[in-house]
Amino acid sequence: MAHVASWKKEVVSELTTRITKSRVIGIIDIRGVPAPAFQTMRTNLRGKAEIIMLKNTLLKIALQEAAKQKTGVDKLVDSVDGQCAVVTTDLNPFRLFRQLDATKTKMPARGGEVAPDDIEIKAGETPFKPGPVVGELQKAGLPAAIEQGKVVIKRDKLLVKKGDKIPRDVALVLGKLEIFPLTVGLNLNAAYEDGFVYKRDVLAVDDVQVLNQVKQAAVGALNLAVFASYPTSMSIRPMLANAHFKALNLAVNASIANEETIRLMLAKANAQMLSLASKVPAALDDELKTALKGAPTPSEDRGGGEPEKKEEKKEEKKVSEDEAAAGLGALFG
Repeated sequence: MAHVASWKKEVVSELTTRITKSRVIGIIDIRGVPAPAFQTMRTNLRGKAEIIMLKNTLLKIALQEAAKQKTGVDKLVDSVDGQCAVVTTDLNPFRLFRQLDATKTKMPARGGEVAPDDIEIKAGETPFKPGPVVGELQKAGLPAAIEQGKVVIKRDKLLVKKGDKIPRDVALVLGKLEIFPLTVGLNLNAAYEDGFVYKRDVLAVDDVQVLNQVKQAAVGALNLAVFASYPTSMSIRPMLANAHFKALNLAVNASIANEETIRLMLAKANAQMLSLASKVPAALDDELKTALKGAPTPSEDRGGGEPEKKEEKKEEKKVSEDEAAAGLGALFG
């Protein structure tokens, strides 16, 4: 049986204990992060999360040992690949992802790195004065020239395609142009909480998009409640407004006079009278002729309860998306 150094047993035991006592455990990828930047990131996370670096073999053993007390945590083993570290925290996996994502920063290329995106230089003036820099730009593949005492890029140029390695000459020129193509930071590969492992594709959600989806769902639920006549604290107002409009429309069409309908009934009668008068212009007196000139066109006068319909719609619009979202819980009890 191979001898195992005592220090390895000790660090595995310590990490196992920490994993079993932590609410959330994550595996982070630290590839490409310079040591000074990593220490700064680690310091910024202090009090929110703790990062422990250990050889992958020992990290896997610790996860497997912790699984004896914390069911399912050994599923994180599949996410241990390359330069990894383990992070323990009380933040939920989604908050942890955002915290780690906030550590990312742009960095210049040194040469030899894989371009994460197309690197394209646009045509135009540069901040350089005429001199040897023109030759450096040309050597990197840029169509540089001197025009009117300024160094310019004569046309757009794609220097490196996404997925290709960045040549050393190009990296030097990008640095001079203050173009930093690399993004370095701590990437959360997966996180464990309450028996579940959340992978990166699940954790990388757009907060704004999700909030908008919730608001749209709330508005849709409110619409459904109104049309299904399902009264809640949020739906009762538009329901009453809709009922009021229908009752008013029925009263006007049935010629039931009251203090609310009389104005609409008189307006409807006046419009009908003017419409009839327009058919016999020769028989009209001056007063009716004047009235006809100021009468609304058929497209403007829809008669009956249409004006009230606009008021009813206006009333419904007062229910904002935020109010709808607030009432979603009330809608479903």
